[in-house]
Amino acid sequence: MIAPEPFFEPRGTPFSEFHRIRALTALGHQVDLVTYPFGQPVSMPGLRVFRSLRPPFVDHVKIGPSLAKIPLDALLALSALRRAVSERYDVIHSHEEGGLIGALLALALRLPHLYDMHSSLPQQLSNFAFSRSRLIRGVFLAIERFMIRRSRVVIVICPSLEETVKAIEPGSRTVLIENAPGSAEDEATPEAAAAVRRSLNLGDAPTVLYTGTFEAYQGLDLLFAAMAIVRRSRPDARLVLAGGRADQVTRARQQARDAGIEDITVFAGERPASEIPAYLLASDLLVSPRSRGTNTPLKIYQYLRSGKAIVATRLLTHTQVLSDDTAILTGVTPQDYAAGIVAGLTDTTRAAAIGRRARALAETKYSYEAYLEKTRQACAALLPAPPAGAVVKDVA
Repeated sequence: MIAPEPFFEPRGTPFSEFHRIRALTALGHQVDLVTYPFGQPVSMPGLRVFRSLRPPFVDHVKIGPSLAKIPLDALLALSALRRAVSERYDVIHSHEEGGLIGALLALALRLPHLYDMHSSLPQQLSNFAFSRSRLIRGVFLAIERFMIRRSRVVIVICPSLEETVKAIEPGSRTVLIENAPGSAEDEATPEAAAAVRRSLNLGDAPTVLYTGTFEAYQGLDLLFAAMAIVRRSRPDARLVLAGGRADQVTRARQQARDAGIEDITVFAGERPASEIPAYLLASDLLVSPRSRGTNTPLKIYQYLRSGKAIVATRLLTHTQVLSDDTAILTGVTPQDYAAGIVAGLTDTTRAAAIGRRARALAETKYSYEAYLEKTRQACAALLPAPPAGAVVKDVA
């Protein structure tokens, strides 16, 4: 497996990679992960981690496209090549732009390639405001086409990505595996939730929670503007944000100050993944104000499992999973989003009903058992199709 990210870091794609590995090893597979030279250590039965060399003067990498990724990916490719020629592997499984490395290695070694597509590379350019160059976009599109066409199976995390794949290669074998790998072990206790409220000095205040990164496409500017409106009718409400690097939190504090909500906003900083369920349980309302992109935020599946009402923008990024039955969907103006938050805090009967339906959706369509089964299907799809008329035995 080739992962061009810090592994592990508490953010979207590394979370997805972690749970993908956990599912693969649970299904009996052995995984050798080649990844960047930094990240938290991970120990898991069936997993070996091999880190690439670190380029001079590079000690971290931000989310999305960056110039630092050029030397990092070059050294990652060398490490992947070294592993590929020193072991006998059955499959090369790659994530994001690592699919270029994986597809080339698979072609050279005549191995099946599985591309784990978490986002569209050309779309990343606009989501992260990296470049408007038509040339760079063309290069990213060409790379994406090559990775898809040279993969025996493509895992996609949302329906919009499946449409992207089929538009490039209609005959591609795709498996939709939503980023919903939670299980009963992710449940929080009332005691843990109470401890969170005490640590944040929330008292009995109605609490609106945001979890996740502080990247521009997440829509925190919309959230802050909306909360300035919310406080007019619900001055008792508090906004808690769990996430963000230290420098991002500093900028977000200034944004909250400029919006006039600094006194009702609590920045908890980046929290370990194990603490997030307690934060969810400690809150009254969960928010996802994402304003750009089409991929479903990973947080949405954890929000669903919490059984709390979700306020989300009525955009494809959310509506691929959420509906008016399972969330409070709003327009993308501060007024609309504020109205959704006020409705969730005020009409508690409606909010509770939405939360119950959200949890029911998570326990059926997005259960851990369903996640494991889809992972098994992706592995099975790597096998060549049997000849016409052949008898296939079930050896499971």
